[in-house]
Amino acid sequence: MNPLRELQAQGQAVWLDYIRRDILLDGSLRRMVDEDGVSGVTSNPAIFQKAIGESELYDQAIQDYLTAEPQGQVEGLYEALVVEDIRLAADILLSVFEGTKGRDGFVSLEVSPHLARDADGTLTEARHLWQRVERPNLMIKVPATTECMPAVEELLAEGINVNVTLMFSMAHYEAVAGAYLRGLERCQRPERLASVASFFVSRVDTKVDEILENLGGEAALDLLGKIAIANSKLTYARYQELFEGDSFRSMRDRGAAPQRVLWASTSTKNPAYRDVIYVEELIGPATVNTIPPETLEAFRDHGKVGPTLLEDLSGASRQVDELDSLGIDLQAATEELQQEGLEKFAMPFDSLLDTLRSKRDSLLTGVSVRSGVE
Repeated sequence: MNPLRELQAQGQAVWLDYIRRDILLDGSLRRMVDEDGVSGVTSNPAIFQKAIGESELYDQAIQDYLTAEPQGQVEGLYEALVVEDIRLAADILLSVFEGTKGRDGFVSLEVSPHLARDADGTLTEARHLWQRVERPNLMIKVPATTECMPAVEELLAEGINVNVTLMFSMAHYEAVAGAYLRGLERCQRPERLASVASFFVSRVDTKVDEILENLGGEAALDLLGKIAIANSKLTYARYQELFEGDSFRSMRDRGAAPQRVLWASTSTKNPAYRDVIYVEELIGPATVNTIPPETLEAFRDHGKVGPTLLEDLSGASRQVDELDSLGIDLQAATEELQQEGLEKFAMPFDSLLDTLRSKRDSLLTGVSVRSGVE
C-alpha cells in the first residue's frame, strides 16, 4: 500500500507544500489527490518566488495582464498571478473539501510578510484576499507573531479560515490556540470554520544542533537531531489537552472542529538524518503534514507508518529538560527562528516583486517597440 495513503488511516492529512502552474494544469496535482491522498496545498512567498521568478511558465499570463492593464502596478500583477494559481488549486481540491464536509481540502495563501507586525494591515489584506479568491476552501496564512494574534482572532470571528504559521515553540502554540478559541466563540457559524496551527519542525534541529555541536560533550551530542521532534510531541500533547477534553465540549456541541496542528518545515535539512524523519516521527490523529515534493516522493518510496506521535512522550519531555540543564534556552532559540522565518519569507517576496518589475518593464518596452510607440 502507498505509505502516503497509510497516513490517512492514522488520521493524518497530507498536504503538498508546493504550488506551480504546470502541476495545476497538467493533471499532476489531481493525480496526487487521487493516488496519494493529498488533501491540501500550502504556499508561501519563497514557493511563489521559485514558481514565478525562476521559470517562464507565467510569461504569457504576465503578458496578458499587461495587455489588459498596461499601467498596472507590480503588486497588482503579483496578486493576479497568485490568485489564479490559488483558485486553480482550490478547484482541484473542492471534491476533497465537499467529501469531508469542509474539514479538509484547503489551499493556503499568505498575506504579505511585511505585515507580520501589523495587525490592522494584516486584517485589511486578509479580507481582501478572501474576497478576491472567493473559494470556500481557502485558508489565509497569518504569521504567529504577538502583534498578529488580534488579527487572527478577528478573522476567525468573521468566519475566515486561517492557517496560522511560523510557530516554533509551546509559547507560540498557546497564543495561537487561544486566539482560535476566542475567535471561534465569537463566530456565528463555527461549524463552517476551519483553521490549522502550522508548527515548524526541522528548522528547530538546524538551530539547536548548531548550539549543541558548539557546546560539545557526550550529553550535548546525544541530543542532536532529537529536539525538533520532542518539541513537536509536547506541543501535540497540549493540543490534546485543549481540544480533546471537556473544555472544548461546548464548542464541539455547536459543530466546531478543533484547530488541527500542521507540521511544517518537514524536509530533512541535515543529510546525516533519514530523509523522511520529520514525517515518520510525527504521525498521529487529527494532524496535517505539509510535505515538499522531494520529501513526498521519498516517503511514497520508503516511508514507514506507525502511531509515532503518541510514543514516548516522557522521553520527549526528558530531552527538552536535558537541553535546559545544559544551559540552552529553547524559548530564545525559537524566538530567533520566528524572526529568521519572517526574514526568509520577506526576502523572496521582495525578490519576486523585483523580478516581476523587470519582466513587466521588458515586456512593455517590447510592446511599445512593436507598436511603433517611442
